[in-house]
Amino acid sequence: MVQKTNAARSLDRLGIPYELRTYDYDPADLDAEKAAAGIGLPPQQVFKTLVVRGDQTGVCLAVIPSHRQLDLKALAKLSGDRKVQPVPLKEVQALTGYIRGGVTALACKKAYPVYGDSSLVDHAAIAVSAGTRGMLMVLAPQDYVRSVQATLGAIATAD
Repeated sequence: MVQKTNAARSLDRLGIPYELRTYDYDPADLDAEKAAAGIGLPPQQVFKTLVVRGDQTGVCLAVIPSHRQLDLKALAKLSGDRKVQPVPLKEVQALTGYIRGGVTALACKKAYPVYGDSSLVDHAAIAVSAGTRGMLMVLAPQDYVRSVQATLGAIATAD
């Protein structure tokens, strides 16, 4: 039996259906594309969550496809910042409650603004971290957007 995470319990409270999927991972290689392969989904359906800091808005979360990179200028424009920068890895757990490879916008320590790449809603189902390494949640993109109150825009680099 798979142990539920705080992220899963947050979806339970909202009445949002999801499926938990586990995969094997290497702590030295936490590539999101390998996580996608581990649960049998294409990389464009698996989304990674990055922690960034804007000069106006402060800490926020960016959710982008696993095979793409964050477009910092596009995120700055979408968030109303002049500039955004990735948060140093040593600060991620203290800010979110999650370790690298397990960061999710669901059930963070604090409700940070969430910005998702617009490609999120191009799929019937997406996968996001369940809040721990080796586990992803598969759910409808509209449910995810609603649950984290995400603002959508083109914030990932082109293929």
